[in-house]
Amino acid sequence: MTAVLDRPTTRTTPTLNRPLLALAALMGVTAVVTAVLAVVDPVTITGTNGWLKPLKFSLSIALYAVTIAWLLTLLPARRQKLGRGIAWVVVVGMVVEMVAIVGAAAAGTTSHFNVSTPLHTAVWASMGTAIAAVWLVTLVLGVLLWRASDDAARRLAVRAGLVIGLAGMAVAFFMTSPTPGQLDSFSGIAGAHTVGVPDGGAGLPLLGWSTVGGDLRVPHFVGMHALQVLPLLAFALEALRRRVPALQSSRTRFGVVAVAAAGYAVVVVLLTLQALAGIPVTSTFG
Repeated sequence: MTAVLDRPTTRTTPTLNRPLLALAALMGVTAVVTAVLAVVDPVTITGTNGWLKPLKFSLSIALYAVTIAWLLTLLPARRQKLGRGIAWVVVVGMVVEMVAIVGAAAAGTTSHFNVSTPLHTAVWASMGTAIAAVWLVTLVLGVLLWRASDDAARRLAVRAGLVIGLAGMAVAFFMTSPTPGQLDSFSGIAGAHTVGVPDGGAGLPLLGWSTVGGDLRVPHFVGMHALQVLPLLAFALEALRRRVPALQSSRTRFGVVAVAAAGYAVVVVLLTLQALAGIPVTSTFG
């Protein structure tokens, strides 16, 4: 009689994608370096400290990389290989963009919308291609994660976060059209962050958002970070279940996330319309 030994079965939990974590770490280092350069080498580009732009982008990309790394862990095992491909597209795309932004700051010129020379045009085109690729793979990830969780509130948070996040990213396409002033008198720049006023005017500290005209960076920023805000809200509601008995109901948590997601989407739409109308975001609080 042969004894059969049962081998313990182990379920492997997907780990955070290493290339994306490496990208986040690289962006963290870049943020520190550019923050120091902003103090010791305050080069002025379009009226502001030129090193603040790569500083802001490095922080945003680090957060985005960690978020995508987490979202990839929600993919089923059969989709993990595709998820690794998505991760590499994000890594390469973001590195291309940051090399262009840091290089332009070091040269004392602008990276975005700069078509003043064939070299600058090629750099700007490469940035646009890279970001378009990142947007597309994020869309693919959203489709793959449409039924990512058994918890209705968490599933809605991921869905809404991705949809609103993609919409916020897409707002950047409004920035790439030449302004009427640029069409009348071309000076090597085609596109702008602001509406109704030239880029580089009075703006909020660090963020640089215009205080005298519309600024498309506002809905772009707010929309993108739905990727973090809504899933974090769902997790917070779950964590509060013991203290708030009403939140023990999955239907209640779903309702809270649904209201928050709808409100968030409305805010992004209103901020976009406000920016396109040339109204500064500060007028909302004035």
